[in-house]
Amino acid sequence: MSDLTDLYQSVILDHNKRPRNRGKPPVANRVATGDNPSCGDNCTVYLHLDGDDRVDAIGFEGSGCAISQASTSLMTTLVKGKTAAEAEALFDEFKTIVTTGNAPEEISDLAAFAGVHAFPARIKCATLGWHAALEAMKQPPSA
Repeated sequence: MSDLTDLYQSVILDHNKRPRNRGKPPVANRVATGDNPSCGDNCTVYLHLDGDDRVDAIGFEGSGCAISQASTSLMTTLVKGKTAAEAEALFDEFKTIVTTGNAPEEISDLAAFAGVHAFPARIKCATLGWHAALEAMKQPPSA
């Protein structure tokens, strides 16, 4: 195994073992849930969009395989501070990586998921939290 592959595996394992932003932020004003019935993964994403359409708080709850949990954890760290449009652009980049295996030239945590393309059934696992976050951004604000 190459050093880069080892690095990428450690990124996934770290986010799975120590997920970032697990739980519901107290200021969340949007929520959406994603389920993958084929494998049992589920994910609820809570976020707060400020007046500038920027994610200033995000968290998640759920259960599933290491790929789904690590991907959702990573997504929360990357989306926080971004506008909804910027978050969607990040998802487009991530989706390209997991569906084609073509990672960007520079080393990035997103690239850690390039190997998912070799397992088409796992693409839904990797994108579950992202889909939930994007759906949450489209929801009307809750009280």
